[in-house]
Amino acid sequence: MEPTTAKSPSPATSFSIEKVRSAFPALEREVHGQPVAYLDSGASAQRVLASIQSVDRYERRHHANVHRGSHTLSAEATEAYEGARATVADHIGAADRREVVFVRNATEAINLVARAWGDANVGAGDRVVLTEMEHHSNIVPWQQLAERVGAEIDWAPIDDDGLLDMGALAQLLERGPKLVAVAHVSNVLGTENPVAEISRLAHDAGALILCDGAQAAPKLPIDVAELGVDFYALTGHKLYGPTGIGALWTRLDLLREMPPFLGGGSMIRKVTRTGTTYADPPARFEAGTPAITQAIGMASALRWLDAIGMETVREHERQLADYTLERVAEIPGLKVFGPARGAERIGPVSFEIEGIHAHDVSEILDRHGVAVRGGHHCAQILMDRLGVAATARASFGVYTTPGEIDRLIDGLEDARRVFDI
Repeated sequence: MEPTTAKSPSPATSFSIEKVRSAFPALEREVHGQPVAYLDSGASAQRVLASIQSVDRYERRHHANVHRGSHTLSAEATEAYEGARATVADHIGAADRREVVFVRNATEAINLVARAWGDANVGAGDRVVLTEMEHHSNIVPWQQLAERVGAEIDWAPIDDDGLLDMGALAQLLERGPKLVAVAHVSNVLGTENPVAEISRLAHDAGALILCDGAQAAPKLPIDVAELGVDFYALTGHKLYGPTGIGALWTRLDLLREMPPFLGGGSMIRKVTRTGTTYADPPARFEAGTPAITQAIGMASALRWLDAIGMETVREHERQLADYTLERVAEIPGLKVFGPARGAERIGPVSFEIEGIHAHDVSEILDRHGVAVRGGHHCAQILMDRLGVAATARASFGVYTTPGEIDRLIDGLEDARRVFDI
């Protein structure tokens, strides 16, 4: 269906949506007799063919354990695994690939910091600043740290437009926190936080800053030096790569000061009856056999993204968010959460329809082959702030088209008919 009150955005310069979509085999599927319109990329993006193929090649031809063998297959596996680390480092502007630690996901990255840095640096009476828009992965590890050591958590509020209250944050920083933990992009509101400014304020107050980049890394160009952060977490399955792999970036001087998170093989220098000395970073934080296959798959997805260009990806995502906001405004009784279109807003778009539960919205849309997420999105603190139990969320990918947004609108109109609203 052609939009009636909104004009479809023009493709970003040098961006062929047809070519992009052809790189995602899952988009060839039908759901309930219709081509799938996958608007749940904020939960987990579809796998790009380049990632799938690189994993297949590795597992067919080169699989072995890394760092430990002198034979050819082990050398090839080690080269591929460490090459993946270098790819991640290049993608986020890291000065040294040793600053990249492979983990299972962004959640594990944040837990690593809370344990390895937090336990060593945060004590009774110290403060950690979080924001009301954080994912549970950037809340629970800090609550656990606070319980272990007797620290306190302060909450930086958001305003009614879904933007971080920078004045309130500045006041909290006057209390001398040890750490500020903030999402780069909210997984519910689509808010893009001013991370470079927050980093400056945090450092001026003597605090370090951790940035949860799970939602931002698939959408924005990332340069950790420009952002000024001390820790940056990202995850592969939102970057069109495999599940079970992510990365933590931390300055090398910080990594060298941090004790290990897990113990076992690979992370040691020498083990004796009386004690153990640990390997240098990043090996110190990668105990046991790592997720070799997954790291290779994530790196291939990043190279594929880099070939498109992250500025192009950002423009595509902004156009989709703007178009979606225009179209959902046509639906009576629909309320959007998060900033209006503008510099502070990218995807996703979360909303509620008066009289219809978010789970019912999601189920009816599925009948139309449209995949969205309904629920609290692992952000219950934010749901409380918004005064809702759940929202429906349309989240986009590099493969999303305006036509799929139009199908979303058709499905929402059908939901209103089903519920006689």
